[in-house]
Amino acid sequence: MSERAIVSDRLVALAAELRRHGTRVGTGEIIAAERALLAIDPASRSQARHALRATLCAGRADLAGFDAAFARWAGARSPGADRPPIDPVATAVLPRAAVAAEGAPPVPIEADDLRPAAWSEVELLRQKDFAEYSDQERRAATALIARIAVRGPQRVSRRTRASRHAEHRPDSRATLRAAMRHAGEPIERRGRERLRTHRRLVLVLDVSGSMEPYSRVLLQYAQACVAARRRCEAFSFGTRLTRITGELKGRNPDRALARAASAVADWSGGTRIGDALAELNREHGRRIGRGAVVVVLSDGWDRGDPERLGDELARLARCAHRLVWLNPLKASPGYEPLTRGMVAALPHLDAFLAGNNLASLTELADLMEIGFDARRGDERRPG
Repeated sequence: MSERAIVSDRLVALAAELRRHGTRVGTGEIIAAERALLAIDPASRSQARHALRATLCAGRADLAGFDAAFARWAGARSPGADRPPIDPVATAVLPRAAVAAEGAPPVPIEADDLRPAAWSEVELLRQKDFAEYSDQERRAATALIARIAVRGPQRVSRRTRASRHAEHRPDSRATLRAAMRHAGEPIERRGRERLRTHRRLVLVLDVSGSMEPYSRVLLQYAQACVAARRRCEAFSFGTRLTRITGELKGRNPDRALARAASAVADWSGGTRIGDALAELNREHGRRIGRGAVVVVLSDGWDRGDPERLGDELARLARCAHRLVWLNPLKASPGYEPLTRGMVAALPHLDAFLAGNNLASLTELADLMEIGFDARRGDERRPG
């Protein structure tokens, strides 16, 4: 391995340590850090620390995390100590790789020559299956799930707001008021544009035994959605339906999840999707209303009557704006929706997605944010 490659690997290790402390460090910052080492004496730990802090920290909030990460990375006891060697590898490499010989011109570094690894724990969590999550990874994914849950379906409101672009909807009163400043000449044409507001989101989560590897993380997603928007309803079902919207509210997600888990009496039991959807349509239909985006999170294994499941989904689809089904089994190679529940459900769905990792939840957020019209074409339903 070349000396430059060793230096790059050391900087990539520091960047990984900074990411664990919450600092956003990308490839550009790593390239800038390696260039900064050319301008200083890397044998001095103090100069190396200040050069790396200037290139790898974006603001004052990153300084404390940098000091802790640098101390661990450099193997120092305290951030202020001035030991000449950073570590045995840096002692052998940095003086020769970063400092030119006396009288020699500086060696230019091309961006193409630096290829630090873009490895990230966040990317690993995004692609990892929920069933393989450890308790520590489940806690680490909380912030990522909350970021995804902020994105959701929107609709155009009947209310309008002032706009300087008259092509939206001409506003004659505002145009006349603006003309008074120009001797009555309508130089500035004003208009009004329609507002966009959140569309109601309804999450129906399967907590039966077959969904146990996924239900806890998906319940985290439901809690983040309820906390992120006002118009959101959450239900769980196994052998019966339970409304858990009130339990999932609150600023503390751990307490909210504990309340929801205690409220669900049929956790890890059987599955009767048709009966649960029937109760959703009849008991909570007015609460859901028309025009909502309904997301069912289930693997489709059903012990009930598939005809009833199809009838209830058809009724729900007529009232909902769009109907989406997330099935974690869909991510498996060679999966085919041949279970009775999925065969009965597919004709009524607007989208059928996998719900097995953070990438699939991001795909759901993209779909809800940009709309479903591109997928359904001319099959749009009113509402």
